[in-house]
Amino acid sequence: MGLFGRVSLASILQRIFGKKHAKIGIYGPPNVGKTTLANRILRDWTGDIMGSVSEIPHETRRAKWKKNVKVENGSSSLFMDIVDTPGVATKVDYKEFMNTWGLTKDEAKRRAKEATEGVIESIKWLEDIDGVLLVMDSTQDPFTQVNVTILGNLEARNLPVLIAANKIDMEDSSPATLKSAFPQHPVIPISALTGYNSDNLYTTMVSHFSKKRKKKRR
Repeated sequence: MGLFGRVSLASILQRIFGKKHAKIGIYGPPNVGKTTLANRILRDWTGDIMGSVSEIPHETRRAKWKKNVKVENGSSSLFMDIVDTPGVATKVDYKEFMNTWGLTKDEAKRRAKEATEGVIESIKWLEDIDGVLLVMDSTQDPFTQVNVTILGNLEARNLPVLIAANKIDMEDSSPATLKSAFPQHPVIPISALTGYNSDNLYTTMVSHFSKKRKKKRR
């Protein structure tokens, strides 16, 4: 296959003039606030929302995305396709939906099946994105199996990562712990619920995802 069969004209222009459009995936474990953050970004820049949220894990079981969201940083801007992915988990047990959230056995099994399919879909999306906004719960221990697994996968793929330390509106929040745990990546404290420090997040998103480059797509 020739050069132009493998690399699009848009990709060549981006390499010459700099990336002004990026497909950004919002990743993280269930219930860390991924969709809440996606809704925050879209409300602030388009007046739209991405989807509904719930206290029950795996509310988002299929990826959702919005195209051409223009995020600005003073004189700089970046058009982003924002992809809200299902929560990544190393284990999905239907009994948790029954015992913790009171779903019927049939409902729990259906939700667990869809959640498992959602995890697979999230991993597949990594083949088609330019960078990751990784959402972590700043009230929790950062060294969970899920966090370490996700981050290791992203680093192995050489994807630029920006960590959003969410839920800093909570009393037991400790974004400094996240910064100490993952010093190799920028960490921005954020409350997706209230919008606190969102301007700092947007500034960093524009600069971080404009300069970084993803490995060449297959």
